[in-house]
Amino acid sequence: MQKEITLRTELLDKDGNLAVCGWARRNLFVYDRSLVKRRRRLKEWDFYQASDGDMLVQVNFFNIAIASAATAAVIDMRTGERAECASITLGTVNRLHLPEVSDKPNEFSYSKGGVSLRFVTTENSRKVTFSGKAKGKPLTVELEMEFEPEDENITIVTPFKGMPDRFFLTTKHNCMPCKGRVTYGEKTYEFAPDRTFGVLDWGRGVWPHKNEWYWGNGATYIDGKRFGFEITWKIGDESHATETCLFFDGKAHKIGAVDVEKFPGTDGGWMKPWHFISEDGRFDVTMTPFFDNDTGVIVFGQLGMKTHQVHGLWNGYAVLDDGRKIDIKDMYAFCEYVVNAW
Repeated sequence: MQKEITLRTELLDKDGNLAVCGWARRNLFVYDRSLVKRRRRLKEWDFYQASDGDMLVQVNFFNIAIASAATAAVIDMRTGERAECASITLGTVNRLHLPEVSDKPNEFSYSKGGVSLRFVTTENSRKVTFSGKAKGKPLTVELEMEFEPEDENITIVTPFKGMPDRFFLTTKHNCMPCKGRVTYGEKTYEFAPDRTFGVLDWGRGVWPHKNEWYWGNGATYIDGKRFGFEITWKIGDESHATETCLFFDGKAHKIGAVDVEKFPGTDGGWMKPWHFISEDGRFDVTMTPFFDNDTGVIVFGQLGMKTHQVHGLWNGYAVLDDGRKIDIKDMYAFCEYVVNAW
């Protein structure tokens, strides 16, 4: 089933239980933090990623109730060199709240201990700034991602079976041409919008203690139009809808569930080809990896997050709602596999 929500609706009922499930082309779900029952289990984040296939930038702010953090990572995927910076604040269950909307104008800022972060969303852009130090050297990020006001995204509400007060609300907004720069020490790297795309991963939710997921995302130009995809699976109850979608020229084209042919972690296979196929046959693509952003750890199997975010070149095809077949040739994109325990 792919239940599409077309009218603005409340996410939670007065008892804090999930009131609606499904996907939408914009964020039509009214998220009211005050209705969440398990406030100490609430996770909120705004995660931005931009890359031109050579340099990768990630800027994130998250609040997981016991703590909040502003983080930035700049990674040269050609050499593996990385610069990372983080500022952590403990005990933030009732502080440092992110906006309750994902695709309407809003802003958020944070400043502590020499680290500052600011997110500004307007009708046609998302601006991300970050400053701090990594290994004693100044690190600054300035990015501007542009989009058309009528562009569609995919926003989805996923439940967890047998847990009416648990939920995952997320917006993925990609196909955003990105310009800007990163400065680390004496080095500056410029991003050009003709070959750089940004993506927003906006999440709000109350999850079980242990989870795992795949997240794949990418954007490029095909025939002079913006083309991209969003594929996420293996987290929560996907019987109402799947977080799988194609984008072409600003419009969302919903596809069925996607899976990878073989678990990529088998026999050191993270850097071997990954073959993806959707249940409806509208997405059949193989990624040939060139970089594994391998981060994190699970302590005693009970606490932490382990990520293999694998970047590569994708080849295959995708089929739009009108039957048009899009040939994908050496498209830069990524897919990650994550195990999370908190």
